[in-house]
This record gives sequence, structure tokens and C-alpha cells, in this order.
Amino acid sequence: MSATPFSNPVQVEGLVQIGSKESYIRQRLEEERRRLEQEAGIAKSSGQHFARPVEQGFTRSQRDKTTILFGGLTWKHEKLVHGALESLGYKCEALPVPNKAAFQLGKEYGNNGQCNPTYFTVGNLVEYVQNLEAKGLSKREIIDRYVFFTAGACGPCRFGMYEAEYRLALRNAGFDGFRVLLFQQSGGLNQAEAAAGLEMNLDFFLGILNALNIGDVVNDVAYQIRPFEVNPGETDRVLDECMDLLHETMRRKKPYTLEGKMGALLRNMSLAGTAEQVGKFVNQLYGDDYTAALEEVRERLDAVPVDRTRVKPIVKITGEFWAQTTEGDGNFNMFKFLEKEGAQVLVEPIGTWIMYMIHQAKQQIKDEQGLDLIASNTPKWNFAKLFNNRWNTQQKIAKLTFAEGVFKREYNRLIEALGSLAHHLTDQYELQRLGHPFYNSRSGGGEGHLEVAKNIYYSNKDLCHMVLSLKPFGCMPSTQSDGAQSAVVSQYKDMIFLPIETSGEGDVNAHSRVQMALGEAKVRAKNEMKAALEETGLRLEEIQEFVNDHPEMQRPMYKFGHRKGVVGVAANFVLHAAGRMKKEMRDTVAVAG
Repeated sequence: MSATPFSNPVQVEGLVQIGSKESYIRQRLEEERRRLEQEAGIAKSSGQHFARPVEQGFTRSQRDKTTILFGGLTWKHEKLVHGALESLGYKCEALPVPNKAAFQLGKEYGNNGQCNPTYFTVGNLVEYVQNLEAKGLSKREIIDRYVFFTAGACGPCRFGMYEAEYRLALRNAGFDGFRVLLFQQSGGLNQAEAAAGLEMNLDFFLGILNALNIGDVVNDVAYQIRPFEVNPGETDRVLDECMDLLHETMRRKKPYTLEGKMGALLRNMSLAGTAEQVGKFVNQLYGDDYTAALEEVRERLDAVPVDRTRVKPIVKITGEFWAQTTEGDGNFNMFKFLEKEGAQVLVEPIGTWIMYMIHQAKQQIKDEQGLDLIASNTPKWNFAKLFNNRWNTQQKIAKLTFAEGVFKREYNRLIEALGSLAHHLTDQYELQRLGHPFYNSRSGGGEGHLEVAKNIYYSNKDLCHMVLSLKPFGCMPSTQSDGAQSAVVSQYKDMIFLPIETSGEGDVNAHSRVQMALGEAKVRAKNEMKAALEETGLRLEEIQEFVNDHPEMQRPMYKFGHRKGVVGVAANFVLHAAGRMKKEMRDTVAVAG
């Protein structure tokens, strides 16, 4: 058995007395604290510790007159989340995309030294409630009729302090008592309370996950079509129509419930709860409400004519979750800037983050296997306890593995419904294998090892010409990743990797740095295209003429291969078109002969 932190007799004896590894650790910390205080001659004094303030609750009876505010994602994701919440009977509204005015409000009312997402998000919330007041609502009415819903965490970065920052800024702005609802990442599937205004149950999680997944695939497809659209602005126009359709689909989709005689029978047998949960799950796996809507979206988007002979360097976006997701001043409007400069943006799906959290939970269970046995001083010959411990661990891992499989299946089902153009989720075990030598995959905080791993993965798999990492100024986990990236870049010489810290200001400097790196990526994309044309022995005009004679090749959902070693869409398309041209010529000759 490998050595553990509790492998010597003294430690085991302490664990026997205390009964758990957590208690043992707390005792050892307290002993060490007392020793250091004695050495330093510090007299310990009792103090009043900070306690989380008690705020007005949000109860079920208040739902009809209370609006839930949320934000922080792309407008596509937020529109679908809005529809999902409305389908569950909630009044809700997505906050506008935060701008620099919101950033300045966040700095004015919040603490110094916060990170970029905090300033933008809390400033955006303050700006929104101030606008409500300007429209005639009193502060009391705003506090009573609105709540803010956000994610929470235990750190180790300042993300764990967001909730306190929101309340502080709201209090400083004169809205003391404004309610902030917190969804803890570690809270599990059901975080509902009996009379909670926002019930985080299975219906809630399925609705939100479906909204996020559909938002991911639609967002991905839109960023693949827009750079090649023949008619400027047509992609966004059609996308607006499609999002209205999907929002209505989400809004009208009601949670599965037991009905009819079978439902009455199961209720009489006290099996209604279990049967209904199973029914919801089966309905999720085999229902076609979302896929049917996406098929209609596919038809609409597929009508946008594209010209894939345009040479566009592909820029993969990575970094801190909020900075790599938002589409406004919070990341210097970087996606619009890249497209304006002639690049194709490969955005990061939220689904990758969800799969990462499941993967990390599995890893922690594996790492901690057997620690409880050591803590309870279980003898090695107690096979019953050893077997039970092993069995319980494998059950936990099996449940998470099942969750991984189901999530991936549902994500792939949405991709297929939308024409199989969106990218599939990156394998977390492959990312762990690639990133761990440079950044320990057990290190938590931020995106952990993902920033390093995705840089290697997308560069070496011929999926992008350049990786752009967006993160808040002074973000601790991202700063650690940047330190490891220097080792990555020194080993993989051909990478183009650029980290950009966002701070709410400094757009010109950030854009200038991106332009310089993008220039090198453009050269690579052009050289790829030149090599592809030389290989085919054809001129670009000949390819374009052939495409014009084959209208199906101008449709976004038209499928063509990806040649190993060739990154750009234009180069791959030219190689495919040339192969098709030669095949048709051979077929024509064969028929004539």
C-alpha cells in the first residue's frame, strides 16, 4: 500500500481517538497554531467572528410577484435559460450585457482589488436596479419584488467572495436587503427547500442544462457560419429568428408529470414519486421537443449562403470562465474584434466546464479511497469493511460515469439535430493526460489544468492556428496557468499562444497585442491555402467556379473532410472540392467511354 498522510502509528492513534480525518486535521492545526503563538509570545484573545448576515427569504408564496434576475453568459444562453425558467412558472429577466459604465459602478460601490468579472457583474446589477428606481419604483419595492440568482463556490480564488461583494455593493448603493440567491457548485442535484421560492430540483436542473447545451451548439454553429457568409449580417438576422423559436420551445416545454389512470394507480401505491422521476428521465432521453426545434433551426441556418474559399485563421478561445464566455466590454469585445480582423473564432462551450466538474469529482473520490478505513484504524483482515468501502467507492464512481455518459449523449444528440456542424465535447481524460505534466490536475481553482491542456490539445490536433486565453487581471488560477504555459510553449515550438488580461480598460493595448499574434496566424493560414492549391494543381478561380455550379457546396451544413495537418476551413474545403472535381471528371469520361 502506498504511503498516505496518515500512515505512521502516532497519526493512526490520533485518528482512532478523534474518529475522522477531518477532526484529526483540525486538531493538528489547532496544536500547531498554539505552538506558534507560544513561540511568538502572542496572547490569544477571543474575538467576534464574522457571521453571514441574515437576509429576507424568497418563498414559494412570493413567486408570482417576484422577478429573478440573472446574467453573465452569452445572450443566446441567457435567452434559453429565460425560457426554461418561465416554463417552470418563474418570473425572470436576464440582465443586459455589462458595459464599461457598469464596470465603473462596480468599482465605485464595491471593494478595491476585486477581479474583473466581479466589477462588471455587480456594477451591472446596481445599474439595473438604479434604472428601475429611475422609472418610478421605490427602493423598498425593488428589494421586495426582485432577487438576483448567481453561482457560488468555496474558492480558492475570489470567486468564493462574490456573494459578499454583491451584497456590499448593493448596500453601498442604497439597496440594503436586496436578495442574492446562491447556487453552490458543490451542492448536489437537489438544493431545494420545502418552501423555497426557487426550487433547485430535477426539473430545474434539466431545464437549465438543456438551455445551456442548446445555447452551446447554436453559439458554436453561428461562429462557424458568420465569417464565411456571402451577405453581411444575414447570419445574425437568421440567428435572432432562430433564438426566438428556441426560446418559445423552452418556454412551452412543461415538466413531465404522471397523468391518467396509471398515475392515479401509482399514487395509490405510494410509488408516484419514484415513477415520476423515472418518467422525467426517460422523457429527457427520448423526447423530441428540443431536437425537432433544432432541426427547424438547422434548415433556417442552412439557407444562409457561405463562401468557404475565404482564408480565415482559426483562433481558439480559452481562459477564465466568465472572461472567455461574455460577449461585451468585459473581454474587450474580443470576439467581434477577431471577426472584424478576418479570423474565425472557436468559442468554448459551457459543457466542457460541466464535464470538467464531473471529472474532478470522480478524481477526488478515487484519491480519497481508503482514507476512512485508515481514520477508523480498520484492520487489514476485516474483509467485510474493506469490501464495503471498495463497493461504496465504485458505486459513487459508477454514478458519475453514468452522468458523464448521459450528458455526452444528450449533447451529441443536439449536435446531430443541428446538422452535426458543432464541435463535440473534448475528452476530459485526454485533457488530463496532456495537461498534468505541466499543471497538476489535482490543483483546483479557476479552470485548473484545462487552460494548459486545451492549448496543447487544440494546437496539436490541427484544430486552430492560434490560442487566445482571456482572463481577469490578477486572476490567481489563470496566472498560475500562464506560468506553466511558458514551459508548454518552449516544448511545442510551433504554438501561437497569447494570454490577455482583461481589466475593464486598455482595449487598444489588448487589441494591438492580438493583432500582432493574429498576423502570424494569418500567414500560416495563407501558406496552408497556397500548399493546398499547389497539391491540387488548380487555381482558386477554378474551384470557385465549380462551387458556383454546385449550390449545395455553398450551404453551411454541407459536410467535407478534415485533412490531418491542415487546420483552416478554406484549405480543407479546397482539397475536398478538388477531389470532387476530379471524381466527376472521371465519371464523365467513364460514361462517355
